Amino acid sequence: MDPYDTAAAGAPANPYAAPAARVQDVASGDAMAKASRGARLAAVLLDAVPIIVIAIAAAILAPAVGSSGNGAMSPVAMVVLAVAGISVVAFAIYQLVMLHRHGQTFGKKLMGIRIVRKDGSRAGLGRIFWLRYFVPGVIGNIPLLGALFALADPLFIFGEEKRCLHDLFADTIVVDA
Repeated sequence: MDPYDTAAAGAPANPYAAPAARVQDVASGDAMAKASRGARLAAVLLDAVPIIVIAIAAAILAPAVGSSGNGAMSPVAMVVLAVAGISVVAFAIYQLVMLHRHGQTFGKKLMGIRIVRKDGSRAGLGRIFWLRYFVPGVIGNIPLLGALFALADPLFIFGEEKRCLHDLFADTIVVDA
């Protein structure tokens, strides 16, 4: 028992005692369960499947319908490539809508993970699009620096925080949903 704790004995509180307060920590971004590296990798691979299927189909179908004989592409081949391009754009829009509504892409939803701000709040579409995708895309297209960035970005996930460079740019984390 503390000899200076007079409140416990029923006596009046000591006015000269140091103030005491019981403070509870508020939940921060670190309190949330971060997604595993394997779940993040699986989500990226699942997100790539529809694009790969469209690209393979276009690569097989466009040459199969042939050229018009004078070295130009046939109208059917142009339609195949246009449909493939429209499909990729439609899938990208679908992914952005999913990110806006739920913080999840198709692959992240299947893996049960989502993108949030570091403080746990919802990451807005502008932050996700511009800072997680657009800025790294621009950096990735700079000669030499782009190749180094493309290597460093995913390797940062092996740090203590489990955050890639694009996560650091956007102040986001990927957590279990």
